[in-house]
Amino acid sequence: MLNVAIKAARRAGNIINRASLNSERIQVTRKQHNDFVTEVDQAAESAIIDTLKDAFPDHGFLAEEGGEIQGTRLEGQPSHVWIIDPLDGTTNFIHSFPHYAVSIALAVDGVTQQAVIYDPNRDELFTATRGAGAYANNRRLRVAGRLRMSEALIGTGFPYREDQDVDAYLEIFAKMTRQCAGLRRPGAAALDLAYVAAGRLDAFFEQGLKPWDMAAGALLITEAGGLVGNYAGEESYLNTGEIMAGNPRLFAQLVTQLRSHSQA
Repeated sequence: MLNVAIKAARRAGNIINRASLNSERIQVTRKQHNDFVTEVDQAAESAIIDTLKDAFPDHGFLAEEGGEIQGTRLEGQPSHVWIIDPLDGTTNFIHSFPHYAVSIALAVDGVTQQAVIYDPNRDELFTATRGAGAYANNRRLRVAGRLRMSEALIGTGFPYREDQDVDAYLEIFAKMTRQCAGLRRPGAAALDLAYVAAGRLDAFFEQGLKPWDMAAGALLITEAGGLVGNYAGEESYLNTGEIMAGNPRLFAQLVTQLRSHSQA
């Protein structure tokens, strides 16, 4: 299954790379304030779903642009569901800011088992299979080993939709800025989570995310030796849209800092 997901991600990446050569001609639609979709998102998503459907016609799909798409099983919900973000970081892509990625995860009975995040700019492929480790272009990944918040480079995401509480986030931002070595907001949560798995970021936190933003990156991190949870340290992040991640020592420190801000 992982190999088929890799094939699907690379097909989507090819579509994205071709479109990036002439980004000024890309058609952009505003879903809501600061939330965009392009024809490239839609074409990449179709390529992913077509590839996966050909191999697994009875599987279901949860995709950013298409919503929930059921497989051909007749009895209830599919046990296998692909969770897809065809272009995480669309705003970056529109502005030719080279930090965006394809994200694909497979959940079996609600548990993520396979993960692929593909960065078409760098041709960098992050993969994980539950119980078998996480890799970037076949190199084994481990989360960073820094133990003190004061030394940590931490990724985050700023609120960008109208229904998100900017003032509440600014309170968190001020608190974390005083605690860590630096905060970064590259703008593509799936790729940021992959960077935690690769040890490039020591930790990550964000609210207001969707399952397709988190599912693949979360499995990468746990398979690379890290922990993932909501702001209270609990496992309900896919349902609540609230996530933090890091190595076990930093994770415990993040809980101390963020628990009071949990909306779970």
